[in-house]
Amino acid sequence: MRQRGFEIAKGWEEKGIHLPKRNTKFSAGYDVEAAEDITIPPFQLGQKPTLIPTGLKGYCMEDEYFMLVNRSSGPKKGLVMPNSIGIVDKDYYGNENNDGHFYFQFYNIKEEPITIHKGDVIGQVIFHKFLTVDQDEASGVRRGGFGSTDQ
Repeated sequence: MRQRGFEIAKGWEEKGIHLPKRNTKFSAGYDVEAAEDITIPPFQLGQKPTLIPTGLKGYCMEDEYFMLVNRSSGPKKGLVMPNSIGIVDKDYYGNENNDGHFYFQFYNIKEEPITIHKGDVIGQVIFHKFLTVDQDEASGVRRGGFGSTDQ
């Protein structure tokens, strides 16, 4: 039985995407690479974060989710995530809007543009269990991608 892992998202199968991996035995996070070259402009008020495609989707058990986290070197390089972490729920996998393709969001806090190249490690994925409260009756069904639980 599959428990958790990664797959190539639809439309990215022939683009040389590498599945995330841990580099040491006690690493918590799986390193994720950028799926294409992208340049992140310096931050300006009112600007939306730059989405960096991964070409990946992740799956997990019913009582799990995974976090998208910045690398420890990210802020030193000028890359910060607008929400500090990204939470990807189990039902994001295979959703009808984008097949579950997850992206990293970044702002550039340097004064010059930052170019991310295909294959650069941009962040990590960490899998977690979650708990629910007594009398939890959630029954909604995800239909979309980013921010779709706000609908």
